[in-house]
Amino acid sequence: QVQVTESGGGLVQAGGSLRLVCTASGFTVDGYSMGWFRQVPGKDREGISCIPWSGGNRWYSSSVTGRFTISRDRAENTIYLQMNNLEPDDTAIYYCAADFTCYSRHAPSTPNYWGQGTQVTVSS
Repeated sequence: QVQVTESGGGLVQAGGSLRLVCTASGFTVDGYSMGWFRQVPGKDREGISCIPWSGGNRWYSSSVTGRFTISRDRAENTIYLQMNNLEPDDTAIYYCAADFTCYSRHAPSTPNYWGQGTQVTVSS
């Protein structure tokens, strides 16, 4: 059974850092494109970063470019999102997802598998 499980959210002050962790089960992290999405109440869920199954060019939304870094560890079957210089506008529920198309120049397609989400809150 394909599952992704996030952890690492929390409360942080503006300018601080967090690292989100997504552990995959039922598949290997190089078998599907994987990535991170976030959602604020009342708004659509948006893609913020993804890594293609090949491990090639990663994509970042303009709102996080230069501050967030996506990576993966095949041995741990895990992907990460390192978030630096966090801003209050980054406050959202963050979701890990798998099995979609990670384009190099625009937002990814809709994933087939989602995690349960982890809350990130950035205080000003």
